[in-house]
Parts: sequence; C-alpha cells; structure tokens
Amino acid sequence: MGAEPGDEVILVNPSEVVEVMKNVPKGKLITIVEICKKIAQNHRVKGCCSLTTGIFITVAANAAEEAHRQGKDLHIPYWRTLKADGSLNEKFPGGAEAQREMLENEGFNVIQKRKKFFVENYQNFVTDLM
Repeated sequence: MGAEPGDEVILVNPSEVVEVMKNVPKGKLITIVEICKKIAQNHRVKGCCSLTTGIFITVAANAAEEAHRQGKDLHIPYWRTLKADGSLNEKFPGGAEAQREMLENEGFNVIQKRKKFFVENYQNFVTDLM
C-alpha cells in the first residue's frame, strides 16, 4: 500500500502493527491503509506489505481478546481498526457483529450494506498518526 513496482517496501514486524493499533484513541479509527503508511514512514520507505499487516492485525485482536478472557488487558483497542474500505472485520473475535457492538458503544454509527458492516462516514474519524 502506497508503493509502486520497484519501490522499497518493508515486511512488517507484528510489534510495529500492535504499537500503531494501541495509539488509536477513543473516538478515532484507523484502517490498514494508515497502519501501512505509518510503518512505511517510520522505515523511510514507500510502503509495507498489506498481507502480513492484515494478518498481524487479526493476530493482535485475537491475542487481546484471549488476554481479556484471562483477566489481563493488553490495551489494544483492536475494534477501532477497520478494513481499507471502512468495513468491519469478520475475522475479529466474535466477528463483525461483536466489532459493531463495541464501535456502537463508543458512539459510532454502523450501517449494513448487503452482508457487510461499515462505520458511517468512517473517513471523518480516521486518526492522523503521521
């Protein structure tokens, strides 16, 4: 994301993805696009691998939920991370329905289009981590 053929890109480290996700404050959102841009900026390259970034986003969400079940808090507000198009992530713990509930509890309006859920006007809430 953000790179053209021949540009240098970074293969992300899971801890970098988690660190970006941890910095999304209440009332704000982030997508995989912003995560990739921030990590690429940190490494002074044009882009990062969106495939591994997406995998690590899901791993972080599942780790946070597992820790929560064990009475621990990893402080990863993973539900504030959306897909590139503003849709909710069905691979998060509890699926898109659970993410929807958490986002609505924070005041976001979630709408359904066909079988997918989206945060209405999500672009207005995307945090600027640059």
